[in-house]
Amino acid sequence: MEFLFLLVFVLYLGATITAMVCFFNLNQRLRLMARTLLWAAAGLHTSYLVIRFVVYGQTPVASQHEAVSFFAWSLAVAYLAFRWRYQVKNFAAFVLPLILALVLVALSVPGQVVDLAPAMRSWWMQLHGVLALLANAFFALAFCGGIMYLLQEREIKRKRMGFFSARLPSLEALDNLNQHCLTIGFPLLTLGIISGALWGRQAWGDFWQWNPKEVWSLITWLIYAAMIHQRFTVGWRRRRAAIMAIVGFCAVLFTLWGVSFFLGGDHPYAG
Repeated sequence: MEFLFLLVFVLYLGATITAMVCFFNLNQRLRLMARTLLWAAAGLHTSYLVIRFVVYGQTPVASQHEAVSFFAWSLAVAYLAFRWRYQVKNFAAFVLPLILALVLVALSVPGQVVDLAPAMRSWWMQLHGVLALLANAFFALAFCGGIMYLLQEREIKRKRMGFFSARLPSLEALDNLNQHCLTIGFPLLTLGIISGALWGRQAWGDFWQWNPKEVWSLITWLIYAAMIHQRFTVGWRRRRAAIMAIVGFCAVLFTLWGVSFFLGGDHPYAG
């Protein structure tokens, strides 16, 4: 199993390097190669997750390794699904390094089979984790799009065609990307928090315990709720939306890892 996941990492590494080289020289053959490598990596990654579930009964949130691995897989699948419907020039050059970083984190933590605590065997818990990580994948796409937006906007404000202006899509395309990812990610996050509350009720008798991880989950939800409200009622778009997408994903990362490192508190996965 370790060798299989190492092969997954190698394929993601190859896809990332190829996409980055393509970003600099705009070679169409390299673009096709990066896409092929990514499909191969995502397919092998899917097989890895299925095998661990069938053979060992390890669900996507059974341990730190499973959670980060599933996050990386979700981001890869979300990107491929997005690309199937929309064309965002050189989006892979920003998304693939993030996927690779997540896979590297999953490689760095123990991947052995763990004995799940009774509370972890609840399907509410599994649903909570899967929905939250899927939501985070779409927020990660919005984060990458936000960075691209700010880079492109800076080039345009300088009123000259620079390095990024020739390689990045239009500001309108990037703003639409932000909206698309937000409208998918926010409902998933909401359902993830609701299922987590139901799991808490089943496991400990309380829907909400106000531990640091839960508090920051709520803060993250409020950030994205504010983004939804401002975008669809006030018309908060473009630069502000891009900045908030970056801020929101920083809150996601802090909720996943920063809370456990700086504030403590128990949580069964990604912490």
